[in-house]
Amino acid sequence: MSTDHGGPNHSKLDAEQRYPSLLQARRAVPDVLQFYGIELDTPAADHSSLIIPRVATERDILFDLERRFGARDPFPADPSQNTEAKMVEALRVMRQLPHKPVMFANHPARSATGLGAYGLDTPEEFRNWNDTAPDVLTGFEGAPGHQAGALNNDGTIDPTGARGGYGSYPTMGGFDQMTARLGGLWNSLLGEGRRWWITSTSDSHVHYTEGGSDFWPGEYSKTYVHATTDYADVLDALRKGRIFVTLGDLIDRLDLTATAQPGNSVTVGETLRLNNKNRRDVEVEVRVRQPRGDNSAGDRPQVKRVDVITGQITGRVTDRSADTNSTTKVVGRYDAGDWKREGDWIVVKHTLRDVDGPMYVRVRGTNTDELEPLPDAHGSNPWEDLWFYSNPIFVEP
Repeated sequence: MSTDHGGPNHSKLDAEQRYPSLLQARRAVPDVLQFYGIELDTPAADHSSLIIPRVATERDILFDLERRFGARDPFPADPSQNTEAKMVEALRVMRQLPHKPVMFANHPARSATGLGAYGLDTPEEFRNWNDTAPDVLTGFEGAPGHQAGALNNDGTIDPTGARGGYGSYPTMGGFDQMTARLGGLWNSLLGEGRRWWITSTSDSHVHYTEGGSDFWPGEYSKTYVHATTDYADVLDALRKGRIFVTLGDLIDRLDLTATAQPGNSVTVGETLRLNNKNRRDVEVEVRVRQPRGDNSAGDRPQVKRVDVITGQITGRVTDRSADTNSTTKVVGRYDAGDWKREGDWIVVKHTLRDVDGPMYVRVRGTNTDELEPLPDAHGSNPWEDLWFYSNPIFVEP
């Protein structure tokens, strides 16, 4: 996706200079889908990836949205454009567009000062945004960019460097605490039944070999989307959660399915509705594939464990600052002694017994021995601590 940061009068600069460059790039590399978008200076919050549909009016759509709602776009600065009310207004406008964009909050806990001590982005804001435009604001960044913060320009470790630029409270296995904490905010949102998805981005500004803290796009962090090579289908997949994310090329394929009976099976982002009153068991199958080649560090990391995670859906919370879901648990931990091999694939099968209420199921995996992702100490080597996450499947009896 072609993105850029905002700033004073950036909307005008973007429309007049960057958009023509994007059109040129599309002509030069027609086989690569290149969306038009921006890393928006979100009113009263941190940044967000705003992805515009590939339509004839895409330039005008983004120009209008950034001009009216980019927190730093006015010159001179206008404090009234940097409020929670302005963000809600922006989402109301977006949801009424004939071609709706998709939006994900970026590095949501980067400004947190502790575990659950959030900064610019809060649980209340996410609930307000999602309530306003659930088909526009559909999730947040599970694994932030700037993952090379602990690497010197020659690839050696900087003992003072932090992954993701998380200086106050660290990432956990390279993932934001809002995603990585078992039973944390992501699970709280899912426990309300919200279709809330995670992504992973490179956020590439300056490569670590050039003195920055970044990998090239796709060099380390990848978001895989289940879609055809079509702009509309990719955007639909992002909107509906047909996504898994991975770091360091730990895997390159993940298929998660839930089946109640033959002919009643769904995959990531979908809802399994149990229609047989005599059967309440759900068969979960996880299939992951490890790449045949080396990753960009010259390694070939191995999956050591796959976790199956569930949580109950109990309805909307009364406390909109809630950031936990006590029903979340790891119902199965599988290693090489438990799974099956089918060629390049690792296959895990798990049965959810006697499902008697709405729930969700998701999976994650790692090349480490950590039962839960631990906070990343300064100087952590990003290539040695790798995780992947699926988005959830929902189950409704």
